[in-house]
Amino acid sequence: MAIDPGAQVPRFAIVIPARYASTRYPGKPLVGLRGASGVARPLIERSWRTACQVSGAVGVWVATDDDRIADCVRGFGGQVVMTSPDCRNGTERCAEAMAGLPPVDIIVNVQGDAPLTPAHLIPDLAAALAGAPDAGMATAALRCSASTYAHLARDVAEGRVGGTTVVTAADGRALYFSKRLVPYIPDGLANPHEGLKLHLGLYAYRPAALTEYAARAPSVLEALEGLEQLRFLENSAPVLVVTHDPVGWDCIELNNPQDVPAIEAILAARGID
Repeated sequence: MAIDPGAQVPRFAIVIPARYASTRYPGKPLVGLRGASGVARPLIERSWRTACQVSGAVGVWVATDDDRIADCVRGFGGQVVMTSPDCRNGTERCAEAMAGLPPVDIIVNVQGDAPLTPAHLIPDLAAALAGAPDAGMATAALRCSASTYAHLARDVAEGRVGGTTVVTAADGRALYFSKRLVPYIPDGLANPHEGLKLHLGLYAYRPAALTEYAARAPSVLEALEGLEQLRFLENSAPVLVVTHDPVGWDCIELNNPQDVPAIEAILAARGID
């Protein structure tokens, strides 16, 4: 996939999709997470605060269909776009939210359950998509650290659905995403984490790609894995994966109640209130 390294950061908006009725963790956006001072803030506020650190965005909006989430966001000063309860995933919610945003070149989807997302990667992701005219969507990944690998492997061993991994072609094009650890890592390797890439919940879309995505029915693999980005791959739409080195902390998502203590420990270690 040809990428123009000199592409400039385009005009982009950040959307944080959030829904109350999570299958695995109902009410997750409103779960309190304690920071360094011991003050608890709702998960959606922590994700919003991360997004607000991004330079160059025209604004940050939370897209939701739930009045409880909307009231919470307005309470801490955030902007809300109300969307339909019929949206089946965050990408469809971003597509619907476009009508309530100013005109932009790119929409960036920041996951509402990923408060440890490295904010500095977002402008780079938007610029990478701008420089890859063959791609309608780009996403981010980290080369897996030993500690992140241990967290992912523990989830698998204990029967929990945790983070997502991705495999890519040599040109950065996504080959597959999975809630399992892919590729298969045989036993006995000295550094098993080196074979994995952790997918981050960051997506940059061209508006036309979002519109086309929302017009398509959910795909088979998307339904099986519970991963919205697979609809792009199953419809032969190229997805650019921008891979980075580990950032110095484990970018754990809040997928299960068991993740709360680990996230709170990282917030405290990083001095985030």
